[in-house]
Amino acid sequence: MPLFKNLSAYDDRSARLAGIGLMVLSIFMFSFGDAMGKFLVGTYSVGQLLFLRACAALLLLAPLIWRQRHDFVRLERPWLQLFRVVLSTLEVAAFFLATVYLPLADVITYYLAGPIFVTAMSAIFLGEKVGWRRWTAILIGFCGVLIALRPSAQTVSLPALIALGGSLSFATLMLITRSLRKTPDIVMASSQFVGTFSLGAVLSAFHWVPPTPSSLVIFALAGCVSVTALFCVNRSLKLAPASVVVPYQYSMIVWAVIFGFVVFGDVPSMATLIGAAIIIGAGFYIYLRERDLGRASEEINPPA
Repeated sequence: MPLFKNLSAYDDRSARLAGIGLMVLSIFMFSFGDAMGKFLVGTYSVGQLLFLRACAALLLLAPLIWRQRHDFVRLERPWLQLFRVVLSTLEVAAFFLATVYLPLADVITYYLAGPIFVTAMSAIFLGEKVGWRRWTAILIGFCGVLIALRPSAQTVSLPALIALGGSLSFATLMLITRSLRKTPDIVMASSQFVGTFSLGAVLSAFHWVPPTPSSLVIFALAGCVSVTALFCVNRSLKLAPASVVVPYQYSMIVWAVIFGFVVFGDVPSMATLIGAAIIIGAGFYIYLRERDLGRASEEINPPA
């Protein structure tokens, strides 16, 4: 991964900006993969999606895993590594299970609560400094989410609670990834797919639908997109504090509107467009703060 390794040579300010860029790119790819996943769970079980998606991802990663096999021998804090894999597996399963019953945009709404969880927990557990301006921008962004997606009676449903649980798992996963930033990227990415492969293998045994050739292509593409997105988000969290890069998760709502219209024929309302504009504005403000101030509140450890 020469490109990602070269990013580690940047100074503190450049590393943070590079981390923001990688997070934005990863959110786009995750959103694309989410749309493909929702399309597939209309026919196949969540377990089958997790299994075949992970198969494609692990096949793509196999050459890197073999070439960097020595990185798997001695890992920092192995129990925390295991907890991270469990959280990652549960988060992915919760997301796609929720999309079976809820529109993609609604599920993403709950996941957009993640930056609020991360900002609070990063200040408490990681000691990252979070100023009032960033808090204000994050809260304004979340208000934009509420305007765009207007909570309904479904907010107290079981699928909604599953999505909220997945959102909390996702936020905790990001914090753990930040604290394990010395772990090589290949270990982080492949271990997450091993987790979903294992859970998917168990669940799909109870409900298997023979996939068509076209569906297999989509399964494979979903796995490849997920691999690239994971490398981007993991590197992003190594280059910059979680409280800086995670707010860009708000851009998911923009992609939800686009993919919702293109794939599922959902036409966004004016409230959605207004909310999206607020979200983009809040995220861009945070970016400008980082660029202008070049914050040095925390030393960025060189990525492994």
